[in-house]
Amino acid sequence: MNIFYEEDGGFKVASILADNTTSLQVETLHGKRSKIKAANVMLRFEQPSMSDFLAQAQAIAADIEVEFLWESCSQAEFGFNALALEYFGHAATPIEAAATLIRLHSSPMHFYKKGKGHYKVAPPEALKSALASVEKKRLQAELQARYVAELSAFTLPLEFAEPLRQILYKPDRNTLEVKALEAACAATHLSAAHLLHRCGALPSTSDFHLQRFLFENFPKGIGFPEVEVEAHPELPLASVNAFSIDDATTTEIDDAFSLERIENGNWCVGIHIAAPALGILPNTAVDEIAAQRLSTVYMPGDKITMLPDNVVQSFTLRADKVCPALSLYLEVDATSLEILHSDTRLERLHIADNLRHDTLEPLFNEESIAAGQLDYAYAEELTVLWNFANKLEVLRGKSADNSTKQVDYNFYVENDRITISNRLRGSPIDKVVSELMILVNSTWGKLLADNDVPGIYRTQNNGKVKMSTIAAPHQGLGVAQYMWSSSPLRRYVDLVNQRQIIGLLRDGDAVYARNDTALFTILRDFEVAYSLYNDFQRQMERYWSLRWLLQEEVKQVEVTVLRENLVRLVDIPMTARISSLPEQPSNTRVLLEVGEIDLIDLNFDARFVSVVEATPA
Repeated sequence: MNIFYEEDGGFKVASILADNTTSLQVETLHGKRSKIKAANVMLRFEQPSMSDFLAQAQAIAADIEVEFLWESCSQAEFGFNALALEYFGHAATPIEAAATLIRLHSSPMHFYKKGKGHYKVAPPEALKSALASVEKKRLQAELQARYVAELSAFTLPLEFAEPLRQILYKPDRNTLEVKALEAACAATHLSAAHLLHRCGALPSTSDFHLQRFLFENFPKGIGFPEVEVEAHPELPLASVNAFSIDDATTTEIDDAFSLERIENGNWCVGIHIAAPALGILPNTAVDEIAAQRLSTVYMPGDKITMLPDNVVQSFTLRADKVCPALSLYLEVDATSLEILHSDTRLERLHIADNLRHDTLEPLFNEESIAAGQLDYAYAEELTVLWNFANKLEVLRGKSADNSTKQVDYNFYVENDRITISNRLRGSPIDKVVSELMILVNSTWGKLLADNDVPGIYRTQNNGKVKMSTIAAPHQGLGVAQYMWSSSPLRRYVDLVNQRQIIGLLRDGDAVYARNDTALFTILRDFEVAYSLYNDFQRQMERYWSLRWLLQEEVKQVEVTVLRENLVRLVDIPMTARISSLPEQPSNTRVLLEVGEIDLIDLNFDARFVSVVEATPA
């Protein structure tokens, strides 16, 4: 005797070896013996043979129209044998009964299973909904297959255009587009970004990196709403004419300098900082913008300003303009260059000139200073400030030795062409600006601390730099306290600190009280944003460094081994890991042959050629 039985959600046939009433010992077609429950047996049969029974039943089941079967059934629960009798019009053979059961079981949308061999028809509305769902899935499968085919052929489906940024930067794996993209990536052995680039979806590789940053940090775009600058009280006009020193691309000019000989023969050095805090009051529309952005974002060839352009233009220290400024005046001994007295004032200031690095550097440098060349504008002022800066550096306990100084790199992008220039840190231009900024930031930090007015400081202890609302030493700079207050057009903490200074100068009342939670929130948010912005700037500088290698058709590069397989390129500010580099001591200079450059993953292949210069003993 043979049986037709249900097991693991399917139907099987077997021959009975032993019948134990509630259970059976059976043997399948393939000779496997097992024990099954008698309740799982749907039919017993002698003919046809086991090898033919299932095939014949499945063939008959395929011819049964499920829609007709569904329409023929009553709403009451029924058994498959009863339905087989009604469908075939006679007592069903075991094969016909099995075929009916197979058809019922294979149509769960039409028939709900209610027990072993028992079913109930699905309600019309439920069936309609289920069929619509199946059709939807079918159409989606067809659409996904088309997406995969087009992507694998490096053609971007039209439907990808609108959600492209979401697909690239925050893919939802439940969407058809992302499922198709993953399948196409597997088929082409490319990453999603590389595949979409091959499909022409990315306007440029630089745009790919920029748009990722904007997507994550500026989801509403980088435009500004229309805002107005608050009017501020008339300030006294300073008697000095000031000049600034900035990069050629700088538009947010925060700082300027002046120099005058006073009656007793000493120098009056003026350090002047733009004063946007006068027109950006707390909790106003402009303040909310600045508090949200927290800093200007820099990248080669472009930037995203912290403040709207009309606000910047109202306070930037532009040439031939009278600007509000927060000024630090220092009486400096003409001989020893020691600071004898300092005074902080809120005033209006005439900006006589904006000096730019590219035109000033050839005139004002260590060679021209040593030669006594003073045949250019502001030569005397710059020379005095240079000597004063050297004095300040010594007072901070720092060495003026240039042999260990770092190189600063400047990136200029014009018409998609990159120029990378460098300047030794500690050059006259660099030192004048940096030393005077350290001086003004440490002096105003002390001013707030001495008057018990809170501010946001940068401190360093045991090499670790952090931000704090408590004045503390900055060991790296060699000052007792240091806070950012010299770039209020570009950094929100500088703007906040400037509010505290102005409040102290005007009436002694600070905008932010000690332990004000708003101050701690600003500090925390700024640190997070500033870190993200700096990471992005470094990423884009790496991108343009790789573009420079392509642009200049560099085939070989000299690098310095930092450690293991990590190297630093000699001519441009970039590090890389070179897997093929044989073990070399640190500081060894080697020559590499440049291979494929990947502008999406921001890396390049290279092959070791030779040692150029071994590590000095």
